[in-house]
Amino acid sequence: MPREKLTGSERKILRELIFPETFDHIISETELTYGEIRNDLIQLMNHGYIEVYQSDSKQSGIYFDSDNVQFFSFKATKIGLKKIQNDSV
Repeated sequence: MPREKLTGSERKILRELIFPETFDHIISETELTYGEIRNDLIQLMNHGYIEVYQSDSKQSGIYFDSDNVQFFSFKATKIGLKKIQNDSV
C-alpha cells in the first residue's frame, strides 16, 4: 500500500527510475551507499512504487534476491510515477 511521504533518498532513487535502470546506474547517479539504496529499493517495492526486472530480461514479477541487488534492474510503476509528479508540485 502506498504511503504519504517519501524520504529524500527514496525520492532521489525513484526519480532515476522513469525508465528501467540497473543498480550500478542508481549508485552512480544518486551517490548513495549500497546499503541505503538496497533498503530504499525494498521499501519502494513494498509500497508498489517500483517493479523489479532481471537485468538480462524484460520480465517483471520474478523472484527478487535482496542479497544480490546488482543483478536486477528497477523501474517506477504507474503509482511511483504519480508519486514523483505529486511530490514535485
